Amino acid sequence: MFRLSRAVRFAIDSRGSAPRADSITRAVNGHAGSPPLVGIGYFFTLDVALKGELDPQTSYLLNIKHVDDAVRRGVVPLVRERIASHTFGGGATVAREIFATLRDAFTGATLDAVTLHLSPFLSLCAKASELPMVRLSQKFEFSASHRLHNPAFTDERNRTAFGKCNNPHGHGHNYELQVTLLGAADEKSGLVIDVPRFESIVNEAVIQRFDHKNLNVEVAEFRDLNPSVENIAATIYRLLKPRFAAEHAKLASVTVWETPKTWAEYAE
Repeated sequence: MFRLSRAVRFAIDSRGSAPRADSITRAVNGHAGSPPLVGIGYFFTLDVALKGELDPQTSYLLNIKHVDDAVRRGVVPLVRERIASHTFGGGATVAREIFATLRDAFTGATLDAVTLHLSPFLSLCAKASELPMVRLSQKFEFSASHRLHNPAFTDERNRTAFGKCNNPHGHGHNYELQVTLLGAADEKSGLVIDVPRFESIVNEAVIQRFDHKNLNVEVAEFRDLNPSVENIAATIYRLLKPRFAAEHAKLASVTVWETPKTWAEYAE
């Protein structure tokens, strides 16, 4: 079984006018978005994930041009209409509608998920296995220092195991945190959860505790726990899980980027 994903970028003119049909067909600069953003408006990225087996003649799961065409002909008008009629709301119901629009659009491949990026930090995902529930992901950041050290190891073994990360005075990172919730969209608002409420919970439970702190010294959870990126992700998950237990949405996963090249995801 193969999985193929395609990111399609498009814009909706703030005036609500539709682009000429030939501009959709030509997709002159799909990298920057087609239809293009020509001024003030709305810019989206839609990730389309497909699964299936390869076509023995082309070695494709699906020609990606078919994905681009299906999004621009089916999804773009849908999103434009929702914006023009002021029924886009929180976007979760729109994510479900996008999935329904594309569900039978592809021959030889099965639609597995669609992820609508409302910004570089906020996204909504509708997965075939989880419908009618939708995933809402939001990114946050915090800066902190830590030292990776095992007191049961000798100094030499610590240096071998952790390298520069065992510096006695610690070192710092600008961490990026993504919190993903799973829930049913409110049919009136289109929200999985009120985003300011979502942000407030994460800020109180995590950001205020971790930001500009020495994790080993100032955060109780790491007094006896090595603050590796894996343990940081798991600790944040466990801090957030009870906070979301009483909310309309439940905590699905936590991902922490230590650097752009190193990250860990945790879920239960």
